[in-house]
Amino acid sequence: MATRSATAPLSRPGIYLIRMLVFLTLVGFLAFVLFRQITPAFLANAGLNGLILGVLLIAILLAFGQVIRLFREVAYVNAVAAGEDSAKPPSLLAPLSPAILARREGTTQAGIRSYLDTVAARLDEGREILRYIAGLLILLGLLGTFWGLIDTLSAVGSVIQSMRGGGEASAMFDELKNALAKPLSGIGLAFSASLFGLSSSLVTGFLDLQAGQAHARFHNELEDWLVSGEEQAAAARPVAAQEPASARELTEAVDRLSAIISEGANGRVATQAMTNLAEGIQGLVQHMRAEQQMIRDWVEAQATRERELKQVLDRLGREKT
Repeated sequence: MATRSATAPLSRPGIYLIRMLVFLTLVGFLAFVLFRQITPAFLANAGLNGLILGVLLIAILLAFGQVIRLFREVAYVNAVAAGEDSAKPPSLLAPLSPAILARREGTTQAGIRSYLDTVAARLDEGREILRYIAGLLILLGLLGTFWGLIDTLSAVGSVIQSMRGGGEASAMFDELKNALAKPLSGIGLAFSASLFGLSSSLVTGFLDLQAGQAHARFHNELEDWLVSGEEQAAAARPVAAQEPASARELTEAVDRLSAIISEGANGRVATQAMTNLAEGIQGLVQHMRAEQQMIRDWVEAQATRERELKQVLDRLGREKT
């Protein structure tokens, strides 16, 4: 697995391209080994089988395109994270461009999660045509099978109608056997379209799986990088806002107490000063309670974010399966 750094939070999807190339190489080697067996099956219905292979080629190009497009997105985010002057953001990350730029400056952009959902929807939309092609290849294979069965059954019906009646049973059986030899010998090749359709659907499904994994890793790493910046800014804001108020209250209370001791005032003045000190301490306690409430609210918000993140991961896991 590729390592990431602070200046390059997103890893390149090259490993998925390697897996896809290795898989296609193995498929090509298997087709080369079985070339003599595959050739008669392909020629049995060359038109439909050629169409299936053509659709498979389109699916391969689309699958590689879905992974290759991530290189530009990853390069843009890593360039922004490194502080480099980046060009116009790519189309996929255009809605997230303000949040990405704000993350580099150490601030946050409101509505990050809604933008992340938009990016996830765009990634999923790009792979819908691959899923459609996988189903289309199976349907084309079934179409070839039914086509072959119809031709075979029509030939068998023609043979039965052409038989002469009134002869000996043995002679009629020999005539039927010889007449059915040709239609039945081609019934196995009639299923060649199903062979090519199912095999092509298998290849398309694996490529779609790799593209989906590449998209999922890209989305997860982008979300981790953006959400971590949001959490850091949210954790820093209460500390910066609350500590000065608490320190001021405590300093004022200590100053008043020091003034009373140093002046040696009478009991009435001391009592009034102690009353003021008690009021200051009460105000400090109220501030501390307010701080505790803000911390509890922040913890609840963090728990809500974790639940949302878990739901997104569960949804991505179900899509992979």
